[in-house]
Amino acid sequence: MLTRELNSASALDAAHSVHPHTNLRAHLEQGPLMIVKGDGIHVIDEDGNRYIEGAAGLWCASLGFGNARLGEVAKTVMTDIGYYHNFRGASTPAAAELSARLAAVAPDGMDRVLLQSSGTEANDTALKLVWYYWNAKGAPERRKIISRSGAYHGTGTLTSCLTAKANFHAGFGLPFSGFLYTGMPYHYRMARPGESEQEFSTRLAEELEAMILAEGPETIAAFWAEPVMGSGGAITPPEGYFEKVQAVVRKHGILFVADEVICGFGRTGEMWGSQTYGIEPDLICCAKALSAAMQPISAVIIREHVFQAMLEQSDRYGTFVHGYTYGGHPVASAVALEVLKIYEEMDLIGHVKSIAPGFLAGFEALRDHPLVGDARGVGLIGAIEMVADKTTKAMHDPSLKVMARIDAATRRNGLITRLIGNRLALSPPQIITSGEIEEMFARLKASLDTVAAELN
Repeated sequence: MLTRELNSASALDAAHSVHPHTNLRAHLEQGPLMIVKGDGIHVIDEDGNRYIEGAAGLWCASLGFGNARLGEVAKTVMTDIGYYHNFRGASTPAAAELSARLAAVAPDGMDRVLLQSSGTEANDTALKLVWYYWNAKGAPERRKIISRSGAYHGTGTLTSCLTAKANFHAGFGLPFSGFLYTGMPYHYRMARPGESEQEFSTRLAEELEAMILAEGPETIAAFWAEPVMGSGGAITPPEGYFEKVQAVVRKHGILFVADEVICGFGRTGEMWGSQTYGIEPDLICCAKALSAAMQPISAVIIREHVFQAMLEQSDRYGTFVHGYTYGGHPVASAVALEVLKIYEEMDLIGHVKSIAPGFLAGFEALRDHPLVGDARGVGLIGAIEMVADKTTKAMHDPSLKVMARIDAATRRNGLITRLIGNRLALSPPQIITSGEIEEMFARLKASLDTVAAELN
């Protein structure tokens, strides 16, 4: 029995919909937050409450919520063809043009594109391509994959193994063997006393190399990394981190896979997070902002030497045996292609660069707040960390339910954020204005002030 009166849609949801990352028993009683409309950076619930969506949904609604232009594109393609696949050499104009446009904005030397339907699918496909590559090279013993503690790369069976978070494994019999987890680049929480960011990065690179040597470099297939660790808590890498880690990976001939599902398409202030941090990946996985979250689509972007190995395998086996029914879907492809045109028209990268200083200043201004231990970000993604003691970095007693209090306070103040452990992340739609950024942080500060007063 529901504990509050619900309209019919909410009642149906509570009775029948199974929700990811949700306490299933509580949902039976409480029902959903039913969002019924979007308007720019705002969403509106069934009761008419209007929220700044400070998390862009799931880091993905780069153009905000609701877009008539994209709706017309989807309508046209749905009317003209609706669906066709990309199996056995078939294609559609939208899929072909999108692949070419992605190749044009990809880092140099990455001209091959494999369209899929989600970030999880992209990472799962990249895993298969990594193993396909090493089999082509006559090194099938290279099977082991290294990702990083706290990393998120999806919730499929294999991608959950890439995801190095214990709660993603509990109860599922995961992870499988062959997935290794090196240190999380989380300077605020993981650095030793007095250890600078550069020193911390050096230690992490040395620990990575020690792991590789202990396992045997000849058994390691790939290293997986998000430029900014999204679901790990919007963790930005410490100074020198990727330069040092990439040198270790390259030294031992290991493939580097950049998971750009969150960071791609301007989130960090460049088209790719890899460009922000000087990463030269062999494979890029992208999704989310590829279609501004308006359609489910993703892509794996492939460096030429990996594609050449794929050609060798196709010659050997007669065909490239991989694919999903909706990969390269014409409606999703057309919408994504139009999104990339909109990014170019609005000068997405220039816009993010122009407003990022104000966004980051909002985090900096919260450093002195009594609840905040750390605050940092890059581009239009960042987070604050809540602590009970700024000096010791001690967390609050769980019985105080500080993060739940903050979540309730921000909702009352018309703001939706992303809570990850004791961190609160913001990654607003990339159409946000300077004035809207100021309003977003004003609402956040008011919410933190309310909770601090309650705790005192």
